[in-house]
Amino acid sequence: MKTIIVTGGLGFIGSNLIELLLKKKFYVINLDKISYSSNFYNTKKFSKNKNYKFIKCDISNKKVKNILFKYKPACIFNLAAETHVDRSIDDPQNFIKSNIVGVYNLLESFKKLYVKYKKTLFIHISTDEVYGDILNGRSNEKYPYRPSSPYAASKASSDHLVYSYIRTYKIPAIVTNCSNNYGPKQHPEKLIPKLIYNILNNKNLPIYGKGKNSREWIYVMDHCEALLKIFKKGKKGEFYNIGSNKNLNNIEICKVLLGIAKNKIKLGSNTKIHFVKDRPGHDLRYALNSNKIKNKLKWKPKTTFKKGLEQTFKWYLENKMYYKSLSKKDILSRLGNKK
Repeated sequence: MKTIIVTGGLGFIGSNLIELLLKKKFYVINLDKISYSSNFYNTKKFSKNKNYKFIKCDISNKKVKNILFKYKPACIFNLAAETHVDRSIDDPQNFIKSNIVGVYNLLESFKKLYVKYKKTLFIHISTDEVYGDILNGRSNEKYPYRPSSPYAASKASSDHLVYSYIRTYKIPAIVTNCSNNYGPKQHPEKLIPKLIYNILNNKNLPIYGKGKNSREWIYVMDHCEALLKIFKKGKKGEFYNIGSNKNLNNIEICKVLLGIAKNKIKLGSNTKIHFVKDRPGHDLRYALNSNKIKNKLKWKPKTTFKKGLEQTFKWYLENKMYYKSLSKKDILSRLGNKK
């Protein structure tokens, strides 16, 4: 049985990836520092699985090296990151520490592991936001990086670090850049779970600016399936975009979600779209060209947006205790509103 390490496994994508890996009969070790976005609710479904182990650890900590040498993983999926753009606008420091310094420390530990243990792979999970505003067309893997927010810049920096270690130290590593994820277990500071929370609690639906900002959306389990495919068949040293080719703006998201909600619950009188002041430097559009992974690795997303959104709404409706496990301040506070 192969051992896989997932960093940031108490988070949204990480916990969904662990669930998939366990189903595929891997032994999975979850490294997480337990931050505000970490949630043991996300792992309760498999926390007692004999093939799962949790270790509290910050990737910036030197003990990462000891963990790698002890377990000798076949792969490290690095999902440990500060991710919310609005938080990076308020305070970029944590993003620099986690997304750059933390990745540096992880790479140094992995480099030493690879010297002793060749049967290993490092997969670094990044974002489409590193490409910046894509007003026309779609960005492929050779598109220049033009990050707009401190978050995106910190992720771009980590991508460059990983690639430099590939070139200089010949480590076996792959970088993935994915579009906006949605699905069960996502922290409600993000758009879709925040809208669902507000719908369930008869609150207005806050939308930045005029709601025209366009994002490419992918269901989280489709993303996880792509990561597994890359682990099995991806070419070392390569970058892979992972997207659905499905763009929607925030107004469209709201309308689809309200249509789904109406069939499940009675909507409250306050559940209406409410436009709020836009955040600084807000990119208008992200859009990925994912032809490489589709053609080279024969992967494509399986879940339509409406089906994925129905499954997502159903999960939050049936897991209201998830919201109770979070700080109300983290759910309701408006961040990234700097002048």
